[in-house]
Amino acid sequence: MEDKYKLKYPLLLVHGMGFRDRRRLNYWGRIPKLFEEMGNEIYYGNQDSNGSIEDNALAIKGRIEEILKATGAKKVNIIAHSKGGLDARYAISSLGMGDRVASLTTVATPHHGSITVEKLLRAPDFLVKAVGFCTDCWFGLLGDKNPKTYRVFHQFKASSAKEFNEINRDHSDVYYQSYGFKMKRATSDMFMWLTYIAVKKFDGDNDGLVGTESMMWGSFKGVYTGVGNRGISHCDEVDMRRRRFSTKKGEGISDITELYSDILKELYFRGF
Repeated sequence: MEDKYKLKYPLLLVHGMGFRDRRRLNYWGRIPKLFEEMGNEIYYGNQDSNGSIEDNALAIKGRIEEILKATGAKKVNIIAHSKGGLDARYAISSLGMGDRVASLTTVATPHHGSITVEKLLRAPDFLVKAVGFCTDCWFGLLGDKNPKTYRVFHQFKASSAKEFNEINRDHSDVYYQSYGFKMKRATSDMFMWLTYIAVKKFDGDNDGLVGTESMMWGSFKGVYTGVGNRGISHCDEVDMRRRRFSTKKGEGISDITELYSDILKELYFRGF
C-alpha cells in the first residue's frame, strides 16, 4: 500500500468526451483506487459525455459547490482528462469558480484545438450535423441530459480554441499544470491507429486524438511515452486496459498509475 498523501483539498476527477462517470465501468480504471490508497476521497464531475463546454462547466460548478458543502473545504483540486480540462477551465474562468479551485491538472487536454478537426469540418455541413444528431441520440440513451455533439466538434477547432483561450484567462489563485503524451507509432494502440495517422498528418506527434503541442497549458510537465517501442494513447492515459504497459524498465512509463502517483505527490508537497 502507498504511503499516505492526503491532500489539503478534496480531489475532483473530470472525465473527457464520449464517456460518463459510472461506478462499475469507471472511466479512470485503477487510478481512483490508487488515490484512495494514498489517503484521499475521490469525487467525480458527473457531467454529460457529449455536452458542450458551457453546459458541462455548469455541471462541474454544481459539483464543486456540492463537494465544498459536504466536506466543509474551501477549495478543490481538479484532475481532468481531455475535453474535461476545457470544461473545468470554463468553470474556473467564466463561472466564478476560481476562488474555489486550488489546482487544475490537465491530462492530454486540447487547449489549442485541432487542425485535424478544422480540416474534417470542411465536409458538407449536413453530414456533420447528421453524425452529431445520431451521436446525440446514442448518448441520450446512455444518460446524457443535453448532448450537443455538433457544437462540440466546432469547439475543438484550432480557431475556436484561440477564441476560447482569449476569453477564459487563467485565474491568478489557481495552479495550472498539464501533461502530454504520444503514441510512438500507429500500432501502439489498435483502437487508435487510424486517428493517429490522420492527426499525425496535420497536428504532428499525438496520442491518437490530440496533438502534443495542443496539450500544453500552465506549467507543462512534458510529453510522456511508454517503455520501449510502445507509446501512450488517449485510452492509455486513463488506464482503459487496467494493466501495466510493460514489465520492462527503462526510459518511459511502464504503468500509467506510476505517473498519477507522482501527480498526487506533487500536489501534496505543494500544499494543495
